[in-house]
Amino acid sequence: MALPGGRRDPGDDDLLATALREAWEEVGISLSRETMLGALADVVPRTPTLPPIAVRPFLLTLPSRPTLVLNPEVAAATWVSVDELFRPEAHQQVSVDIQGHSREVWAYVLGVGVVWGMTERILSTLVEHIRAVCPEES
Repeated sequence: MALPGGRRDPGDDDLLATALREAWEEVGISLSRETMLGALADVVPRTPTLPPIAVRPFLLTLPSRPTLVLNPEVAAATWVSVDELFRPEAHQQVSVDIQGHSREVWAYVLGVGVVWGMTERILSTLVEHIRAVCPEES
């Protein structure tokens, strides 16, 4: 499971423009710069076999949950409540199969599936950020 995103195109003014474009292309969500709350710290792969990239997660607001319109590169999509990420049992170590080898990793075990890898790290950073900004909410 992953969040919408992708590589910067030459026509993108900056990484925020890339994020806005990718959200529109992948899941049909129209976002604007004015709704940006901020950005989280860049996340890089921990596996040396992956390309040396950095992912910059942006936080934006929506007035409501729009209907998702998936492009062919997205198999499925769903909304997950931020409250679900705060359930004590949601964040746990799980065993995943990576190229035929079992490995213990931290993951969010959610009703819709298991989120691990860079996406888990992005969500963990988001949870930490929310706890720091709104301790009464967590």
